[in-house]
Amino acid sequence: MAAAGEGNRFGGAKQFSRLGNRCVIDWTVQRAARWSEGVVVVLPEARAVGADAWQPSDPDGDCAGQVVAVAGGVLRSDSVRRGLSRVPDDAEIVLVHDGARPLATDGVFERVIQAVRAGADAAIPVIDLTDTIRWRGGGTADRRKLAAVQTPQAFRAGALRAAHAAGADATDDATLVEAAGATVVTVDGDSRNLKITEPHDLVTAEALLESCSGSGHAGESHG
Repeated sequence: MAAAGEGNRFGGAKQFSRLGNRCVIDWTVQRAARWSEGVVVVLPEARAVGADAWQPSDPDGDCAGQVVAVAGGVLRSDSVRRGLSRVPDDAEIVLVHDGARPLATDGVFERVIQAVRAGADAAIPVIDLTDTIRWRGGGTADRRKLAAVQTPQAFRAGALRAAHAAGADATDDATLVEAAGATVVTVDGDSRNLKITEPHDLVTAEALLESCSGSGHAGESHG
């Protein structure tokens, strides 16, 4: 899980901002843990080791004994590679998730995993664009041909390791895998799978959490 960013646009390390009764990263890790045999969380160095090291808040017991924290690198892909080095060699499917997406539903996790099990090298969740998209140089783009990419992204472990072996950097891991010649498929994302980017996103996330709790559907069943 990539959570080593400094949150420059946010004004601080957004992954440690309070959301409900715990911080953002705790929600994200708890949801990922329900779909993983272990979670490697890549954090800023000060939060990975030492007196200020992060400890997961896990009131529901979903993360017991399966969360490992490591220090990140300079670039995003450096951080993912550090996390990947802690994934067991016998892992068949690896999920890469953004620590600032605390509301990813079970349905999104299930869809990306099933797509890789069905034969894809990688699967990424996407949602349709709703705004008009304009090129900065003039003219508008056909939004029907575009999609917004979310995480978690699922990968055949060998394909992800091979893509990272060259040491390249990209804004997401599917780009590296695709550049290496592997197959990347898209599945339905979820508009509720909000990425915390600006402080006001916490207000939206809080409302979504309260809505889920009030309706009794905090997460979709995967049983």
